[in-house]
Amino acid sequence: MEQSQKRPFKQISDILGKIPPQAPEVEAAVLGALMLEKDAYQKVSTILTVDSFYLENHQILFRTIQNLFNQGKSIDLLVVTQSLKNNDQLEEVGGPLYITQLTSRVASAAHIEHHARIIAQNHIARQIIHITAERGAQAYDPTFDIDDILSDLQNDLIGLVQNGHNSETSMADGLAEIQERIAFNQKNTGLSGLGTGFFKLDKKTGGLQKTDLVIIGGDSSQGKTSFALSILKNAVMNFGARALVFSLEMSRSQLIARILATETGIPSNEILGKCLSYEEAEKIERSTVDLNALPVYFDEGANTTIDQICNSIRRLVMKKKINLAVVDFIQLVQTGQKNKSDEWQIAEVARRLKNIAKEMNIIVIALSQFSRDASNPRPTASRLRGSGQANEASDLTLLIWRPETYKIEEFSEPFRGTPSAGLAECIIAKGRNVGTGAFLLRFNPATTEFSNYDSTKTGDWYNPNRNYEQNNKPF
Repeated sequence: MEQSQKRPFKQISDILGKIPPQAPEVEAAVLGALMLEKDAYQKVSTILTVDSFYLENHQILFRTIQNLFNQGKSIDLLVVTQSLKNNDQLEEVGGPLYITQLTSRVASAAHIEHHARIIAQNHIARQIIHITAERGAQAYDPTFDIDDILSDLQNDLIGLVQNGHNSETSMADGLAEIQERIAFNQKNTGLSGLGTGFFKLDKKTGGLQKTDLVIIGGDSSQGKTSFALSILKNAVMNFGARALVFSLEMSRSQLIARILATETGIPSNEILGKCLSYEEAEKIERSTVDLNALPVYFDEGANTTIDQICNSIRRLVMKKKINLAVVDFIQLVQTGQKNKSDEWQIAEVARRLKNIAKEMNIIVIALSQFSRDASNPRPTASRLRGSGQANEASDLTLLIWRPETYKIEEFSEPFRGTPSAGLAECIIAKGRNVGTGAFLLRFNPATTEFSNYDSTKTGDWYNPNRNYEQNNKPF
């Protein structure tokens, strides 16, 4: 039996001079219990894998039991022994005597789940040792890029955090979740997700939903960044959001200046580049005090590749509990695949952003540029660069345009006859669960702020305490 009990992680022990975490006696107890009670395997099937076992003969035994269960066969001492014999593995695991000893050492499977978790924890500990040893060796090698090592290390550790979590749910679980959402909606005037502060958008969508990828598209200078910042500010100040911003086009100072502009009425270019009056400086100082404690974070060091952005999101979800991330904009994000087309690159970035939103249970807003079409300035989803797969990856696609920038004095359908001065149209080009539509917003070109518009009232600025049903005509 000495020869059969091989150590798969011997190389770690050679490197570090220590025996890897293991519990052979507990492994033996679990295997014995699995052959003692026919329903025991179901209790550990979501906790253990073949690789969870340290000893190779125990791995062979567990794989045999697993295969028998998947084939719908009973699991007991005789069936397992015969299966091993048929596969010429009986002597490899220690022979019939060893298998008999496994079952004789346990009286029942009463504690099998507890023992299974001990085995799983030792397996994770061995994986941590293996991962850190491997990445550490790479760190000594100057031919490895340090950003790649960090990215791989973080992905490895994130995988370990998720390892062993049961992802299966029942119909009852799903129905209970729906009942909770119905109860939440009743209390929150229809907001089942994160409010944006734009009451027509919130009424249509119920708020931005966790795991959603939201794409905001438009031509240059139509207000994509300002609209995203307006959503972010409203969500953080009024709906408890914690946000992370990646901007590949504007600096942190420029973004914050835009937020200050919406609070003070002083244009952001004047905040950054003009000698302000005493009154203006005082106004900014007061707003700074109010904004200083807001949970909004900027990562200007993770703006090159989609791997860096995803790793930063994972880190800030765990460290700062963020639930909203804004990426401005996806055409500038690199995938590291230089031989791929631009459309493939954009589609890959969108797909990865959707995956990270789902993985971390957060909302991701990604801004996207348009391909120009001078003949028809009103935006459509087909004009999103890389529109095919990128639009397919999104759950909600919002398109922003301001007709007055094209010297168009009135909106077309569905708002024909409405003067365009000081207004913008937001088109819901795709809503995976909410459908499509359009609504108008006010736009202040001096401060680049978007706010609610009501055709029946002048100056309808957002009030977080207002009834969302008020003055909110159907789409």
